Amino acid sequence: MTRSSFALLFCVLLLFAVGLVMVFNTTSAEVLDRGLDRNTAHALIKQIAYSVVGMIGAFLVWKTGYQRLLKWSGPLLLIGTLFLVLVFIPGIGLQLNGANRWINVVGHSFQPSEVVKYLIPLYAISVLSTSDSLALKEFLKLLVKIAIPIGLILIEPDNGTVFIVMMTLMVLCIMTRLKWVYWALPMLILAIVGTIAASQMPHVPDRIRIYLHPESDLRGKGHQPHQAKIAAGSGGLFGRGVGESLQKLDYLPEARSDYIAAIFAEEFGFVGILGLILTYMLIGCFGFYIAAHARDTEGYTLACILTFLICFQAFLNLGVVSGLLPSKGTNLPFFSHGGSSLLANFLALSLLLNIAKHSKQQHVQKA
Repeated sequence: MTRSSFALLFCVLLLFAVGLVMVFNTTSAEVLDRGLDRNTAHALIKQIAYSVVGMIGAFLVWKTGYQRLLKWSGPLLLIGTLFLVLVFIPGIGLQLNGANRWINVVGHSFQPSEVVKYLIPLYAISVLSTSDSLALKEFLKLLVKIAIPIGLILIEPDNGTVFIVMMTLMVLCIMTRLKWVYWALPMLILAIVGTIAASQMPHVPDRIRIYLHPESDLRGKGHQPHQAKIAAGSGGLFGRGVGESLQKLDYLPEARSDYIAAIFAEEFGFVGILGLILTYMLIGCFGFYIAAHARDTEGYTLACILTFLICFQAFLNLGVVSGLLPSKGTNLPFFSHGGSSLLANFLALSLLLNIAKHSKQQHVQKA
């Protein structure tokens, strides 16, 4: 294992360990405060169980290798698309808060879009890397194939994931130096269509209004962003201390997932949240270092995109918690509660480590 991959793994495991503490911290307080008939460690146990599954999957991905996965990306995306269809089938799909994003797997919920948002760029890389000059016909075929899963995610609805995928594809097109006339116009059309479609969904204008004026609906959707600001602000420089958060006592609902960073800021203060941001910056640095030392173009491109995806999700989550961005329902990678997100991010991490394993530096050392 190279130094960069070891440092990357250390940062991720540090985030995950602190995240487990925060998940138990927030959920146990919720159980006790509401008097719920469940184990105070139920969320912690579930998160650990998902992490075990994720680590097993990550090991299999690491052994398989990124080059084989690029070759298999087409069938894998097809399977992922079929799972996206299953979320709409009654009895299999689960509807929560008006959204069809989950399927029932042996009594546990699974969100296919979390994995598909990695499979889409993986497939796009496999296509774009096969030719130095991609013909318009081949590009249009690629566009149609990836538009199907993106469309399914959009109608779930899961606008946050669609936004993340679109931004990732834009970065990929720039990286691969694809002709602007190929992707800029279709991307603009998709953005316009997506904006129009999203504007017809009742929750989207509400989110924008609440983002601009959260105080206008303190008893409704403005409650969480307003309480998140109170939590982050009340932490001061060094925080209240571990377990001393007041906002987790039912003031900030679902604090273990999208807004867990707010509770972290309340308990660890500005210094703690600065350390959290620094850790994600280090993950970005080590990920791009691995990309720079990849032994082929595919490895370089894939490592850049995986690193971008992880760091961009962290940016969106922390931006929402701080009130800089409207709510998107994006988990904090490796930190917040969410089994599907954790599984997908572990798989992405294993791909990065596999690229590092086959890096130029390793190749030279073996030679």
